[in-house]
Amino acid sequence: MKAIYHEGVQSLEGIQFGEVEQDKMGDDEVVVKIKTAGLNHRDLFIPNRHNESDSPLVLGSDGAGVIDAVGTNVTNVKVGDEVIVNPALGWEKNSAVPPEGFEITGFPFNGTFAEYITLPAENAVLKPEHLNWEEAGVLALSAMTAYRAMFTRGQLKAGQTELVPGATGGAGTFLMQFAKAKGATVFVTSRSEEKRAEALKLGADKAIDSEIDWDEQLNGEKADLVIESVGAATFNKSVDQLKRGGTLVAFGASAGDTVDFNLRKFFYGQFNLLGSTMASAEELHDMIDFIEKHDIKPVMDKTFKMEEIKRRSTI
Repeated sequence: MKAIYHEGVQSLEGIQFGEVEQDKMGDDEVVVKIKTAGLNHRDLFIPNRHNESDSPLVLGSDGAGVIDAVGTNVTNVKVGDEVIVNPALGWEKNSAVPPEGFEITGFPFNGTFAEYITLPAENAVLKPEHLNWEEAGVLALSAMTAYRAMFTRGQLKAGQTELVPGATGGAGTFLMQFAKAKGATVFVTSRSEEKRAEALKLGADKAIDSEIDWDEQLNGEKADLVIESVGAATFNKSVDQLKRGGTLVAFGASAGDTVDFNLRKFFYGQFNLLGSTMASAEELHDMIDFIEKHDIKPVMDKTFKMEEIKRRSTI
């Protein structure tokens, strides 16, 4: 089958487009014929983690398609069903932490940037009816991450205020949409004037410049919940925007893993610091119910064909 895969060079230079062998299907697995797949930051980091000596790895965590074949023990879906790929492998029930053995599609197992993907039947979830194929193909990874961080971990409630630094990526746009649907006030930050304008169109109550004093731009208004995915570049600014007793949930560190912060100010503020990553299948189904109820759809930038991959500077 045709696929976008990584092999040989431990960097983006190792990304290739060509023929790879399709994984064999087990009794508890299905084969999905992929119609669309979503590109995430994670997919750009994997080529630096996949060893040069390892077998070719099909990239991609998000995808949607049609069930092409089912194993003998499969009962939850049938051939012809339209599904999305749940990228969280081995995490069924909502729990404090993922169980041992939890992995994500696209590393260390083959992902969605291919004509077909073979995966456990439980990871093939019926496509939300209100989404087209492009929207369905970019949904799961970012939306699951946002849903768990905001509701399971952050416990956001109607009437509260949420701050999302760098809220213009996939998870960030869902964080805005979910919070507004819940009835919360949403503040976001971005370095880009264009992206701040787009955030306001999506419903953000305030969109401020990341590089200008946040206190001044927010007029001293503080947040009940901050969802952090930027890391070192914004962490201390985010803590400064919390109300006393507020909560900061971190699920990413794209601008640096290591942070120094004032511990005394933190405990005097009675702040809560929580980590979060991905979500369980149970939370995925709750998230789908939520977006169907509120008619929420992913925000997409552009689409392109698999064979264009080597010509795209974005990857």
